[in-house]
This record gives sequence, C-alpha cells and structure tokens, in this order.
Amino acid sequence: MDHSLLKALVERHGLPVIDDASIDAFFASGGPHALLFFSGAGAPRPETSDVAVLFPELLKVFSGQVRGALVAPEAEAALKNRFQVFVFPSVVVTRDGQPVAVLPKILDWADYRQRIAEALAPDAPVLVAPQKPRTEFAHVHRA
Repeated sequence: MDHSLLKALVERHGLPVIDDASIDAFFASGGPHALLFFSGAGAPRPETSDVAVLFPELLKVFSGQVRGALVAPEAEAALKNRFQVFVFPSVVVTRDGQPVAVLPKILDWADYRQRIAEALAPDAPVLVAPQKPRTEFAHVHRA
C-alpha cells in the first residue's frame, strides 16, 4: 500500500495520524474507546488497501462509540507490542488506551461488526501481553 491511501484517509475523513509521541495525548483527548489502524504500509500487503477502505465505514457504524486514528507507518514498530499487533494490517479496539481486541488482516463485514461490538461491551477484558515464563527456585532446608 502506498502512503497516498493513508493521506486520503486523513484528508477525506479527518483522521489523525498518531505516533509514539502523540498516542497518549490522543487517548486523553476523547472518549474511552478508539479504533487504531496499523496499516503495515512499510511493506506492501494486499489486504491493507481493503482494510483502509473499510476503516472509515467501521467508524461510521460505531459513530458516537469510538474514535479512529491511523498509526503512522514509521511508528508501527514502536507501538505494535504495546497493542499486541503481530500481523499487518490490523485494526485494534482500545479502551482507555489499552487493547481490547486485535482484528488482523481482512475480515468479513459481519465479523468486524460483531467483534467490535463485543469489544465495546463494558465487561470485555483488556488483552494481557504475553509474559515470559518465570521460574522461581525455592530452597528447602531439610533437617
């Protein structure tokens, strides 16, 4: 995907482009839920253009419930672990700046709607980053 499609999303839909320096200010400036678009624009992927077309439509469907932002291509590497993005493109549903759902590649329209609606539920759990295994050694003293 070339950057002209991202530029069109910004110009036509007024979407902000966020990076690792501005993302926390983005979360602080609005409601609790947001959709983030990680395009993977640095490496061409056929699905990215499809998701770019659907992203503003998702924002319309969930208007009043979510805000949207594009993650700057140069910031994706710095932010992908924070939001548990392992595949590009991905749409991330957040609550209070924490990932609630990651929707990788392209999905059916009904799947997007269902999974985002589930992620917006007040009881939807926040995703927990995978932890490295921890080993604890206990010394047992035998008398």
